[in-house]
Amino acid sequence: MTPIAAGSALDVARAVRGGERTARSVTEAALEAIAAREPELHAFLHVAADEARVAADAVDDALRAGRDPGPLAGVPVALKDNLCTRGIPTTCASKILEGWRPPYDATVVVRLREAGAIVVGKTNLDEFAMGSSTENSCKGPTYHPIDPTRVPGGSSGGSAAAVGAGLVPLALGSDTGGSVRQPAALCGTVGMKPTYGLVSRYGLVAFASSLDQIGPFAGSVADAALLLEVIAGHDPLDSTSLDHPVPQVGRSLDAGVEGMRVGLVDELVNDIAPDVARRVREAAEELAKAGAVVEEIAVPEMRLGLSAYYLIAPAEASSNLARYDGVRYGLRVEAPDVAAMNVATRTAGFGPEVKRRIMLGTYALSAGYYDAYYGKAQRARTLIVRALDRAYERFDVLLGATAPSTAFAVGERTADPLTMYMSDVCTIPSNLAGHPAMSVPFGIGDDGLPVGVQVLAPALGEERMFQVAAALERAAGARWR
Repeated sequence: MTPIAAGSALDVARAVRGGERTARSVTEAALEAIAAREPELHAFLHVAADEARVAADAVDDALRAGRDPGPLAGVPVALKDNLCTRGIPTTCASKILEGWRPPYDATVVVRLREAGAIVVGKTNLDEFAMGSSTENSCKGPTYHPIDPTRVPGGSSGGSAAAVGAGLVPLALGSDTGGSVRQPAALCGTVGMKPTYGLVSRYGLVAFASSLDQIGPFAGSVADAALLLEVIAGHDPLDSTSLDHPVPQVGRSLDAGVEGMRVGLVDELVNDIAPDVARRVREAAEELAKAGAVVEEIAVPEMRLGLSAYYLIAPAEASSNLARYDGVRYGLRVEAPDVAAMNVATRTAGFGPEVKRRIMLGTYALSAGYYDAYYGKAQRARTLIVRALDRAYERFDVLLGATAPSTAFAVGERTADPLTMYMSDVCTIPSNLAGHPAMSVPFGIGDDGLPVGVQVLAPALGEERMFQVAAALERAAGARWR
């Protein structure tokens, strides 16, 4: 992998706070790296160069005045373009929001700024976070940082590519069905979905409100831990926010896994690409060598996840996206009356995948079909939650693949939505349960591209999850680079 131009987040913050580097010089290095590779990758929808320089100068001024600018002092961070940023375009990669500049920052953006981070831009995504390849953007696809003929995964592909290419040490994405973890696996970065409610969703443009969660991309487990500790915590502006202490995940990274109980999930190892399955089993063997007690476990209810998700998520999306009507903000296509204007605006403003999910969700919620589809999907969701609860009575964490294959070719799955949806088969169960999960790079596949191993934990089990992830990272060594 390409070394991160500005260094790891921990190294950058340490150097800036210690006076070895200035925030301005780090920011300029990141902006130069973005300019050099952006024509090839198309990871960004908007580069906030001027705003980044102003923020960097403010960090340097604070240090000169003897004030501590925060744990992310001078660290460049990229944001998925479904996170509201005051005065900076937030489009969700959709024509219907083109040019919209929010009047406020998302809570996670506020916390990043307060921690001294430098927001350098907004990254590309599948429109309204609906996709697994970042090919559904109205601005065109993002390309893989190692092989530009491949996809970076999705929907947070721009953030994954930016970190994977070394343009920024950290980025944020949103994970509704795997949209942080799956692109992290494909691009060879660490990607993590927190427990539902641990990170505020205020200012995240909603896709499926009971599933969405904001999570970090990083070049290392330690950097991901640092970013999570900054953005997590109760927020009264989010009614689903947990009033719970922020897990101090960074303190146990060196603790090892001696005596820890790890369940290797059959459903996350079988029926996937053989080279990916091989790496997952190697990861399990390395944990066993490090002292963990590793046993295989079957959780057959996980197989219900994909079908349940693709009823629940579109149903919530059909409700959430009803607000884009051409009346208050965003695109407006003029027509003789309001009803015709609504139809014309939404027809022109939404792309094919978003329209597909809105129609699917509206159908699932319609009279006569609610119980048969949406109601049954919610019952399947309950079965998955109960099955995982039983699994965590036996194990501290679960282990499996993050994605069923390495990065696939651009255009390979766009004509077959079902095949594309299968890209999330390993990640969806954690979203349905509201549990944390993360992807750690562990070797490469037969094609030379990264493989991600997924660590799953029970609700608020982030500390042990990071502990296992750090052990996997040490065991992987340089084999995936």
